[in-house]
Amino acid sequence: MRLSDLNEQIRVCGRCRLSQTRVHALCGEGDRRARLMLVAQAPGQKEDLEGAMFIGPSGRVLDDLLGPAGVRRSEIYMTNLVKCFLPRYRKPKADEIQACCRYLDEEIELVEPAVIAPLGYFAIRYVLEKYELPMPDKSGFDNIVGRLFLAGGKGIYPLRHPSALLHNRSLQPQMESTYRKLGVFLSECKWYPVCPMKFYHRAGRLDSEWIERYCRGDFESCVRFHMEESGVPHPDWMLPDGSEDEGLRD
Repeated sequence: MRLSDLNEQIRVCGRCRLSQTRVHALCGEGDRRARLMLVAQAPGQKEDLEGAMFIGPSGRVLDDLLGPAGVRRSEIYMTNLVKCFLPRYRKPKADEIQACCRYLDEEIELVEPAVIAPLGYFAIRYVLEKYELPMPDKSGFDNIVGRLFLAGGKGIYPLRHPSALLHNRSLQPQMESTYRKLGVFLSECKWYPVCPMKFYHRAGRLDSEWIERYCRGDFESCVRFHMEESGVPHPDWMLPDGSEDEGLRD
């Protein structure tokens, strides 16, 4: 299936009660081969009326968060878990998510992002469950926001929804910090083509999790990356977390 065919299915969808109250069923937007996919909960009222992603108050907050991260909308893919406006901004019901989630699943297959960033509780819960990752109760929600998880060959990076800042400005420092990492996920480490980690991995001597977590994921947290940037010598068998694996030493 092509993404254009999927989008046509979304536009005319009548699988749940939300089709009776919406104006538009929103399709995803952005780079159809993006490394990074943002998954929000559902469109807001302005998005519903105009048929476009993140153009209301939350969209302005999102732009303010993406700007410092060096991320442009055109280089990511944005979509929703639920494609239709939820009347009075209520929470999505289980059967609505069940009716709509197949579209998100297909989008993920077609876009093939390296990193998925679900925004807000319901999107996070769905994506974590999809990839069989543990979802904490709401009291443990803060412990997973801004952490990179690996599953199914992808990075999963839960974030607070931009609308959280509209209700609680004290969250701004934390959200600016976690959103800044999105800029890192847009490309793999520039040192990766010549990094010993690449060659150890290709030789079957290094677990792929090191590559996915650091080289193709959060290379900014790699100790080797910062030492390369500073010109500091380090052994080839030093792992991205700074530890040394003598088993890699010839």
